[in-house]
Amino acid sequence: MNIKEFFQDDEKRDLLFILISIIAVILSLLGISLFGIDLMWITIIFCGFPIFIEAAVGLYTEFDIKADVLVTIAIISSILIGELFAAGVIAIIMAIGGFLEEYTVSKTRAGIEKLIDLSPTKGSIIRNYNQDSETEEEIAAELINVGDILKVLPGEVIPVDGEIIRGESSIDQSVMTGESIPVDKVVGDEVFSGTINLYGSFIMKATKKGEDSSLQKLITLVESANPENAEVVKSADRWASFIVVVAFICAILTLIFTAEIIRAVTILVVFCPCALVLATPTAIMASIGNLTKVGILVKEGISIEKLAKIDQIIFDKTGTLTYGKPTVTKVIPYNNEISDELSEKELIHLLASLESPSEHPLAKAITKFYKDKNEKALYKVTNFEMIIGKGVKANLNDSTLCAGNEEFFNSLNIDIPHDFIEENISQYLNQGSTVIYISCDGKFLGAVFLSDVLRDDAFDIVRQLHKLGVDSTLLTGDNKEAAEQIAHTVDIVDLKYNCLPEDKISKIRELQSNNKKIAMIGDGINDAPALRQADIGISMGGVGSDISIEASDVCLVSDDIKYIPHLFALSRKTIKTINRGIAFALGLNILATVLAMLGWLGPIGGAFVHNIGSVIVIIYSSLLLRFEYK
Repeated sequence: MNIKEFFQDDEKRDLLFILISIIAVILSLLGISLFGIDLMWITIIFCGFPIFIEAAVGLYTEFDIKADVLVTIAIISSILIGELFAAGVIAIIMAIGGFLEEYTVSKTRAGIEKLIDLSPTKGSIIRNYNQDSETEEEIAAELINVGDILKVLPGEVIPVDGEIIRGESSIDQSVMTGESIPVDKVVGDEVFSGTINLYGSFIMKATKKGEDSSLQKLITLVESANPENAEVVKSADRWASFIVVVAFICAILTLIFTAEIIRAVTILVVFCPCALVLATPTAIMASIGNLTKVGILVKEGISIEKLAKIDQIIFDKTGTLTYGKPTVTKVIPYNNEISDELSEKELIHLLASLESPSEHPLAKAITKFYKDKNEKALYKVTNFEMIIGKGVKANLNDSTLCAGNEEFFNSLNIDIPHDFIEENISQYLNQGSTVIYISCDGKFLGAVFLSDVLRDDAFDIVRQLHKLGVDSTLLTGDNKEAAEQIAHTVDIVDLKYNCLPEDKISKIRELQSNNKKIAMIGDGINDAPALRQADIGISMGGVGSDISIEASDVCLVSDDIKYIPHLFALSRKTIKTINRGIAFALGLNILATVLAMLGWLGPIGGAFVHNIGSVIVIIYSSLLLRFEYK
């Protein structure tokens, strides 16, 4: 680092000035001077002059008459009454305090700003993919376009969002989701910018440009997380302005009644509202940093304050209490004269083999279900044919397999036994399941049911929220039976089914009219109107989805509700921390002022007390970075 770069680094420059000033104080105490000039002037210039400048700029641009103005008056007053040593020590102590405050605050932002450092800078593009003239070229990440073919080696950062078209690997997505466990990826899976390829190499197709990537969304959200708009911050600033006025009055009255300017100067030093002003934004930024680490992004500081007041949360069902993906939940063979030996395993084996060539989400869910539970390879089918909206058919050896809905089977004149429907089908359809019928050579073999499965921890999440005093409501477009089953399973009493978007808004308004503070959690797209209506909108972001930033205040990047109780508990802890910090700061200021008025505390001691109080409050606020809800 050259001299120019050194002086452009505020932290290093301030530290150097403080060290020089400390040496000047020691030499001054030893009676050493420079050409007859007291070395305390070095301290005043290096540590006091920046305070003077900041005070002047604040007064001129924003009429800010807070801490720096009081300190400036205190230092100048000390110089005028001949207390040069006191003036220098006040300046250096305030500079040290300011340095520690900035250092502590910067630590609360360090985890967030690390995201920006993870932005990929390059990628390996494959020109003329799968042709004789295929070549590889390393290019800047910002030059990668949608549709480009890229190669990613083990240990490399994925340059843009895309889809794997060849190969497989495990990906570290912790920067996006907060989860440390690697995620296995195969052909067809999405991969995201800024995540790290751990093991195998793969070929991917870019689906987004760099500026539209998931990582850039995170950075945009983080950079918009501004603590200054929180009402509690504005309230603290108003208190600080009031304290400055009180400090002037106390200093003037003390000077009038005691005729000791040194007491008045001390009051100006100890009554500086630094701790009061800094504790609040520090706590909010520490809270936002804590949430970022677990994959929760908060758009604005004011959201933390609102979250602390929430007493009811509204869940949309699909993708929130449930995983939002179809999963095989039941396999029922039909035992008749030709299939009385057909087992559940054999039936799902046949259906998975038949569906394996299909790209339909239900087909993929069936194939995945079979492969996860069985080692036996799928049968190879031929003459595969998909009938959109109805089903599929193909040949297996000399037989014809068909699978699809009731309409498809009716069109093929394949009879679905009435007794089978009564005994097995109706109850699952009422619960919101999707049924797929299977036949072989026109003979009915059975049915497989798929449904959106409840999250494993959904009940525990609702229970934890109840312990925090947050009631839960379920709003869903499902029918009565499906909604009641989900609500009963997770222990939610208040529910509304067959909901349209306007019904959800109506329910939120009804609760708000009863003085309830409402949080709504949904997918951020279909539920955008309801998210806007709620006091706090929480969107299930999904790592690669287009997050509806405008509609929601909070985004769950990990696409998981397990940290919702942590979110509410942390927001309440943040407000308590702020209030305790303010109470401590005010109490310390009042005590120190009384001691200064009585002459028991001098300017130097006042500067020590002032800065120790500020640092204590800031460190206490920054502990929120380590908060864990258990």
